[in-house]
Amino acid sequence: MLLRSCAGFKLRLVLARNRNRVERPSRFPVVFMLGRTQVAVMGNCSNTLGIPPGKGPHQVGCADLMVDHTVQGSFFRLYYPCEPSPSSEKPCWIPSQEYFDGLADFMKINRSFAERIFNYLYGSYRIPAFWEAPFKSNGKYPLVIFSHGLGAFRTLYSAICAELASRGFVVASVEHRDESGSATFYFKENSQMQQQAHQADTKNSKPVQENLEKVWMYYRALKPGEEEFSLRNNQVQQRANECIRALKILDEINSGKSVTNVLQSEFDWSSLKNSLDLCKTAVMGHSFGGATVIETLCKELTFKCGVALDTWMVPLKEEIFPNVKQPILFINSEKFQWAGNIIRMRKLDSASIQRKMITIRGTVHQSFPDFTFLTGNWIGKVLKLKGDIDPHLAMDLSNKASLAFLQRHLSLDKDFNQWDPLIDGKDENLIPGTNIHVPSSSM
Repeated sequence: MLLRSCAGFKLRLVLARNRNRVERPSRFPVVFMLGRTQVAVMGNCSNTLGIPPGKGPHQVGCADLMVDHTVQGSFFRLYYPCEPSPSSEKPCWIPSQEYFDGLADFMKINRSFAERIFNYLYGSYRIPAFWEAPFKSNGKYPLVIFSHGLGAFRTLYSAICAELASRGFVVASVEHRDESGSATFYFKENSQMQQQAHQADTKNSKPVQENLEKVWMYYRALKPGEEEFSLRNNQVQQRANECIRALKILDEINSGKSVTNVLQSEFDWSSLKNSLDLCKTAVMGHSFGGATVIETLCKELTFKCGVALDTWMVPLKEEIFPNVKQPILFINSEKFQWAGNIIRMRKLDSASIQRKMITIRGTVHQSFPDFTFLTGNWIGKVLKLKGDIDPHLAMDLSNKASLAFLQRHLSLDKDFNQWDPLIDGKDENLIPGTNIHVPSSSM
């Protein structure tokens, strides 16, 4: 998710309390309310809200993998086609309380207050995937590495990841450790650790070794006087390296090499052996994750193409653009982009490499993360979590265009080409290119 102020935009919260209207800029467009109105709205709408499951022929499983317990290690959630058992369960959308704390810090609101609000609004939601369900061996699957946005973490794009997995992809949703996410964790060795120290950890976040102590890393805000580009460019380079690291770990697993998971897990990672087609690998991401897509493509040619969702171009050095040799699909929202950002995207245009751009009518920047499905219509529009278009339709258009693009550039033997017209913006809810006026003299 993108910090609105970074792009020069300011989101206004309308908070109803004692009939007084208070307006203030928000640093993070997550639904919450400082009065009774929000609770009542969400309470009335909660039965109709939820993250949509994948629409493809495969059921979806998920599991977490952490390789190397230190901050330099790799951490991601894997989504994959599965064969669930009757006892298979779906994990919580927000993995643990510390992620609520991270969101609160990112939004600059009191943790204890946010904990009550977030638990009420989001505490019961589940990922649309079965936790550590057996992997479904069925030939070789293409691979997608997914990069989250600013202030997000590995679980907040589960609708997209589950949809891809249901269509026959394996998807690794990386949790970045560049201090751009709301929260993440790693471990440090502590010989004095006692077994009871891990009793508060959730089952899927306990380390295998008892002498490992969990260390939480939260979002780092800009320091007074600090130049944003310098920080963000360093972060996007680290993010790209983390995506490449995830790819290499999965390559090792695919080749049959044993990989040690720092986290306690019942998932059989060896079942992925010879099940990934690493000649058919793509990278995908939203906002800051979209910038990560471009940086990753520049650094690693194993990725055959990229899908960049409502990309925030600010972190990137333009000097890398000529080194990006792979096709890219830009899928933008109607309400977020601005001329300067589009100009930088257009600098990636090529006469010989396919670069496509479409805009989904009626969408906002937060039409891509899961929050858009978990917010009532009225408050969702107030806080820019929903646009004028139905969020399910918007996500459907984005996913189908992505699938068609992936089939085209990964040479997949699928039927996703039925959605080829979407890549060119041929739908009443799509705009070919952009809705933003860009003077020709600036190109």
